[in-house]
Amino acid sequence: MKLALVGDIGGTNARFALWRDEQLEAVRVLATADYPGPEQAIGAYLAELGLPLGAVSLVCLACAGPVSGDLFRFTNNHWRLSRAAFCRDLQVDELLLINDFSAMALGMTRLRDDERSLVCAGQAEANRPAVVIGPGTGLGVGTLLALADGSWLALPGEGGHVDLPLGSPREAQLWQQLYAQLGHVRAEDVLSGNGLLVLYRAICALDGHALRFGSPAEITAAALAGDAVAGAVLEQFCCWLGRAAGNNVLTLGARGGVYIVGGVVPRFAELFLASGFARSLRDKGCMSDYFAGIPVWLVTAEYPGLMGAGVALQQATRHAL
Repeated sequence: MKLALVGDIGGTNARFALWRDEQLEAVRVLATADYPGPEQAIGAYLAELGLPLGAVSLVCLACAGPVSGDLFRFTNNHWRLSRAAFCRDLQVDELLLINDFSAMALGMTRLRDDERSLVCAGQAEANRPAVVIGPGTGLGVGTLLALADGSWLALPGEGGHVDLPLGSPREAQLWQQLYAQLGHVRAEDVLSGNGLLVLYRAICALDGHALRFGSPAEITAAALAGDAVAGAVLEQFCCWLGRAAGNNVLTLGARGGVYIVGGVVPRFAELFLASGFARSLRDKGCMSDYFAGIPVWLVTAEYPGLMGAGVALQQATRHAL
C-alpha cells in the first residue's frame, strides 16, 4: 500500500513525517538551507527511510505564504515549487498545498492537555472562531472554526504582515525608531525571532543604551539571567503580541479562544506568563470587556503544524490514512 507524507516548511526548517492511522511516523527536521528545493529535501528524507520514489502516493505540504496556482514561492526561504513538476519528479499521485498557519490551526484540534499551558482562563464557545498566532521565523496568524459535520475549517491569511499596532506613547516612540530602521513597520518585523533583535536595537536607540547583544538567543538568555534591558525587550515583545492577538480576536469575533504557538515564546515561557501580554490583549478601550471569558493557551506541542497537515490531508481525501 502506498504511503502518505506530510510536511511543515518554514523559513529555517522543513519538518517531514509519514502519516498513517491518523498519527505521525518517522519525523525528521531538515534545514532548508541545505537543499535547493523541497523535492531534493523530500528525496533525502525518503532515502533515509529506505523508501524509493513512488512509495508515497499522497503529500500535504504546509507552506509559509499565500497558496494558489501551480507555482509557489516560499516566503522566508529560497525554495520554489511547481505542483506539476513536484508530482512528476517524486512520482506522487496527489499534492495538497496549504498555508502553514492553516495547518497550525488544524493542529490545535489534536492537542493533548500536556501540550498547552493556560494563560487566560475562560470557556471556549464551540461555534465561534479561534485565533492561532505565533512568532517564529516570521509571524503566522490562522483562524480555526468547527463545522456542523464534525470537521474543521482553517482560514488562511497573511495576518503577520499587518501594521504593528500601537497602544501607548512609549510604543509610538519605539515605532519611530523602527520606522527609521525599516520604513513600513509590519507586526512581523517585531513579532518574530529576528524581530527580537530589531526591537532590542530600537529600545537601545531610544533609551541611549550601548548595543551589547548580537542575536535573539543572546537577548533571551540575558533576559532570563535578569538583565534589565533584555528583560524590557521581552516585555515589550509580549505586550505587542498581546495587542496583535487582541486585534484578531475583535476582527474575527474569536470567542473560541486564542492559541499562542511558534518556536519563540516557549523559550521564555515563565517571563511570558508574567508579562503584560494578557493586559495588552484586553486593552481595547470600550471593547475591553469583550475579552472576559475568552481562554488563551500557550502551545508547547513539538509538531503541531505537521499534525495539522495530516488533518488537512485526512479531510481533503476522506481516506482512512
